[in-house]
Amino acid sequence: MPAAFVSFKTRWGAAVCAQTQQTSNPTLWLTEWAPEPRDVYWPNLAIPFVTLTIRRLIVAVALFFLTFFFMIPIAFVQSLASIEGIEKVAPFLRPIIEITFIKSFVQGFLPGIALKVFLILLPTLLMTMSKIEGFVSVSKLERRSAAKYHLFILVNVFLGSIITGTAFEQLNSFIKQSATDIPRTVGVAIPLKATFFITYIMVDGWAGIAAEILRVKPLVMFHLKNTLLVKTEQDRDQAMDPGSLEFDSSEPRIQFYFLLGFVYAVVTPILLPFIVVFFGFAFAIFRHQYHHGMYVSFCKIINVYNQDYESGAAFWPDVHGRIISAMIISQFLLMGLMASKRAAYSTPLILALPVLTIWFHALCKSRFEPAFVKFPLQDAMVKDTLERATDPAFDLKTYLRGAYIHPVFKDDDIDRPVAIDEEENNPLVRTKRSPLKSFSGQSKYSSEAGSNPEL
Repeated sequence: MPAAFVSFKTRWGAAVCAQTQQTSNPTLWLTEWAPEPRDVYWPNLAIPFVTLTIRRLIVAVALFFLTFFFMIPIAFVQSLASIEGIEKVAPFLRPIIEITFIKSFVQGFLPGIALKVFLILLPTLLMTMSKIEGFVSVSKLERRSAAKYHLFILVNVFLGSIITGTAFEQLNSFIKQSATDIPRTVGVAIPLKATFFITYIMVDGWAGIAAEILRVKPLVMFHLKNTLLVKTEQDRDQAMDPGSLEFDSSEPRIQFYFLLGFVYAVVTPILLPFIVVFFGFAFAIFRHQYHHGMYVSFCKIINVYNQDYESGAAFWPDVHGRIISAMIISQFLLMGLMASKRAAYSTPLILALPVLTIWFHALCKSRFEPAFVKFPLQDAMVKDTLERATDPAFDLKTYLRGAYIHPVFKDDDIDRPVAIDEEENNPLVRTKRSPLKSFSGQSKYSSEAGSNPEL
């Protein structure tokens, strides 16, 4: 393999090696912080560096075409999800559609439902593209997938819903327009789409939060696996695995509601209560179900999510950058809207907002982002000194000997399958859970964000 994990006796030594250039030839040895053992994505470790560059170029081109070509089927489906589209395709349904209740449902909820159904397989596709790029940690794969998903939602759901027409028509109109007319074009269309986004928040946001509470899909999958596949206690544990919180899809969706709130706070404030309700439910549910593992059902509390890895808050710089981008987009669209309302004299005053926002982002990036990607040598020395004083007998070498071993070579003595009495549905012999499922990073080195001594 063109890659290796190098272990150190101290955090200070690992930090020095990970954050410095090792040779005068910058292409000879490339060092960086290793992900924690649970976070390693083993299939990508053997990919050469030059191949990684080519892969990422191909994926970038594929993402560009996917983002713009996906507008065509979305526009087609949403055109059918309207009264005119349904009557054109199926004229015999006209008497049913004209019923007041059905007509209100078609006009209000059907476009949002059709868009939601069309986006179901998108996170899986984007995660596959991120794996092709060759990142070596699960957290990095989810961060890259989240970035792709956010771009996709911004272009297809937000701009694609505001500006009618196919992707090529939009692109053609933008090319012919001057750069100063684009915010005005979008600003005129923003108030007209407030009703659509209200229904989208109710369908995607509220219904999605309700689905997180009920956990219908994992419940159904468990019963199917328990009926068809479970033969041993190990199979039972795997069937009961609830999975982890899907950051690659949930985090971009939440940031999309930030964007809607910023854009419509001034234009159509009636949208804000729907967003506030969503964030209230999301805060209560994700906080308890992820951090504390709470799920209320028949007055019982059980674990809901597993924490698959610890990334050391690596998501936050991306989250902060996308929130800043949402603020800048809302400010430019506000300038376009004010220009369409014959308030062009206010544009120079509003222009100060994106300038100050970009300056604030640059300040935060230079001041605080290094704390998320580097480990201070001062803190490393302090932690090493305290550890030698408080726990001199800690055996780090034993832990490191088996931490970064490929799962194929893991010792599975405690994972021996046990028979299950199918009639009584009880295990005859009980064993411990698989360490890959129950490992929670109790080591002093892996439990502290950014202080992992493995390189």
